[in-house]
Amino acid sequence: MPLSEHEQRLLEQMERALYAEDPKFASSLRGRDPRSSFRRRVVLACVGFAIGVVLLMTGLVAQIILVSVVGFVAMLACAVLALTSYRRVTSGRLGVVEGQTVRPPQGGGVRKQPRDKRSMMTRLEARWNRRRDENGR
Repeated sequence: MPLSEHEQRLLEQMERALYAEDPKFASSLRGRDPRSSFRRRVVLACVGFAIGVVLLMTGLVAQIILVSVVGFVAMLACAVLALTSYRRVTSGRLGVVEGQTVRPPQGGGVRKQPRDKRSMMTRLEARWNRRRDENGR
């Protein structure tokens, strides 16, 4: 539900007052953009995955099983890190960043939920009543 203009002005005044009183505290509350931490985690996961592949292949070529197992575990951990970061971004649990709502990227396997179930039910009920009235019942 969007804020009214009056509420937005009040919120901006409160933010300015907070920054004026304690800028360090205000900046700590502001937080960072979750998308930047997502990008950083995915890059680190890709680098770790590549290192895991190198370890796996090195262990296979040198016939050292322990190195191969460590490489596989590193690959698995990096894949899990990348997938959980992606799910967190696409699930919409990001909250508010710098006064703007962060929306998950559109596409893929994300299924949209209806905005208001009552409005859909109201429309279906109206359609039902119209059909019933058109048939003379």
